[in-house]
Amino acid sequence: MGFTERQDRIRVLEALELRAKQFRPREGIWPFRVPHDPLDLHDVIHAVLAADGGRLDPDALRSRTVLRLSWERHEWELWVIALPSGILLYCDSDGEETRILASARRGNPGEADGFFLERLAQSRGHAFGIEMAGPAPDRVRASIGDRDFLAEVFVELFEDTEAEPSISRGAGDFRADVDQWLADVLSAPAQTRRQPRVREHDQSELP
Repeated sequence: MGFTERQDRIRVLEALELRAKQFRPREGIWPFRVPHDPLDLHDVIHAVLAADGGRLDPDALRSRTVLRLSWERHEWELWVIALPSGILLYCDSDGEETRILASARRGNPGEADGFFLERLAQSRGHAFGIEMAGPAPDRVRASIGDRDFLAEVFVELFEDTEAEPSISRGAGDFRADVDQWLADVLSAPAQTRRQPRVREHDQSELP
């Protein structure tokens, strides 16, 4: 990364800090704050850099990828921008748009990643202004190694949706079906520890 690109990146991160301060908590999504609607990251970058003719690929802001779902003709990614203040911005990309969905301030980034997946699955995306719909993906790549946790996430995300028939094996136990499906499609780190759940944490104070 050259000097100019580094300076552009710093300017965009500063603008994102200001935007994140305007996010607000909503019922049922602790510990996250959200904008009124998902923010188009390309628009934010353009607003900061266009006057000077600067350009920055959103990937230059990426700290890590949390989840990648792949189908034959497209893929969807959930990823994180780590701001200097410690705020985490959760973004998604689908090949057409790159949007900022939510922010969180957590001491353990891996814990926050898991919490976001839980909230995403519980609302099937609606809590963050998106819709998780369509068939089950052909490949799944996750940064979280806890297979039981991931199975819980995908059961909540896919049960009673159009994705369920492509996973179900007709035995009447959708959790077992999801376990088998994940065994076939999942790429993730080796399991090292149990992923904390949102329900196990004190939610009395919003970040």
